[in-house]
Amino acid sequence: MGIKIIATNKKAYHDYFIEDVYEAGIVLAGTEVKSLRDGKVNLKEAFCRIKDGEVFINNMNINPYVHGNRENPADPTRMRKLLLHREEIAKLIRKVDERGFSLVPTKIYFKNNRAKLEIGLARGKKLHDKRETLKRKEADREVAKAIKDVRRQE
Repeated sequence: MGIKIIATNKKAYHDYFIEDVYEAGIVLAGTEVKSLRDGKVNLKEAFCRIKDGEVFINNMNINPYVHGNRENPADPTRMRKLLLHREEIAKLIRKVDERGFSLVPTKIYFKNNRAKLEIGLARGKKLHDKRETLKRKEADREVAKAIKDVRRQE
């Protein structure tokens, strides 16, 4: 089995410089796994917190499973625990205590039939950095288009 990406957080790459990424398991309840398999998840407003030596994700919206029963969790945006190694959590605590670092979820996927969340150790971008990134993307698009046009003419 490979990796099946369910959702990505494009806004994270727009708003932050992602320094390092970590793969974490997610503690899910009831029919949340079935909702994930249906792609009913939103990472846009989600963020991670470290509390009492454990990492949690807040505001990750997993919509209730349509064909579910009483096992459906009541709150779709509840706090969920992330599973990381103790050394990784210690490293994250040290980095987050430094000025400017945040933990941002970047993508959620299935790996070997287990739900995984990729979290990025991120530093916030300033407005001029965002503009610079957009300019660079636009320039890359124009270059690719010019190369494509030249190849068509040959």
